[in-house]
Amino acid sequence: MKHHYINVFRFVGSKTESLFLQRKNPRKISWTTVYRRMHRKGITEEVAKKRTRRTVKHQRAIVGASWEAIRAKRNQKPEVREAARQAALREAKEKKKAEQSKRKADKAKAAVASSRGQPKISKQQARGAQGKVATKTR
Repeated sequence: MKHHYINVFRFVGSKTESLFLQRKNPRKISWTTVYRRMHRKGITEEVAKKRTRRTVKHQRAIVGASWEAIRAKRNQKPEVREAARQAALREAKEKKKAEQSKRKADKAKAAVASSRGQPKISKQQARGAQGKVATKTR
């Protein structure tokens, strides 16, 4: 029995102890069980390979879209899909343009209503800050 740091090794005989102390690799010594196991020597029972389960792919619906709708979109021709995309983009652009023009008209109307007979002042001046002094050029 040898103490090797914290491990305690028990040897069958002096032969194994001697080889251990010489730091011989048991995988290279032909009579060791480790060697025999590594090189598949002796009687080994035929172990049937464990079957791995194949993952089965399923197509399912997503919330808000049925499986039929998804399949129909997938089977669409690229030209049809592109045309639908262009139409949707055009519609979005028109909507945005209308919104901007409406906002612009509201802004102009508000500017006309507020500027009747009053000089134009900034928000800071309205809160009581002093106005800018006109700079003099040389």
